[in-house]
Amino acid sequence: MTLTILYFAWVRERIGQAEESVVLPPEVTTVAQLVRWLAARGGGYAEAMAEPERLRAAVDQNFVGPEASIIGAREVAIFPPVTGG
Repeated sequence: MTLTILYFAWVRERIGQAEESVVLPPEVTTVAQLVRWLAARGGGYAEAMAEPERLRAAVDQNFVGPEASIIGAREVAIFPPVTGG
């Protein structure tokens, strides 16, 4: 499955790019599995994904939890918690 992944804020800074298209192995079917798969790529990915509980995700522009399915998704965005005032 080919998937576009968007990275925001410090996640983008650690990885060194804002977006990429990847071909996922068939066993990667949830957001949590995607984060683990990305972390296993090492370098900035491992650093950005080191604390998965701090990350938020959106699948096809809908906020989701870590166990959400990415099967059939076109886009996953990964970002830190959003704060504002």
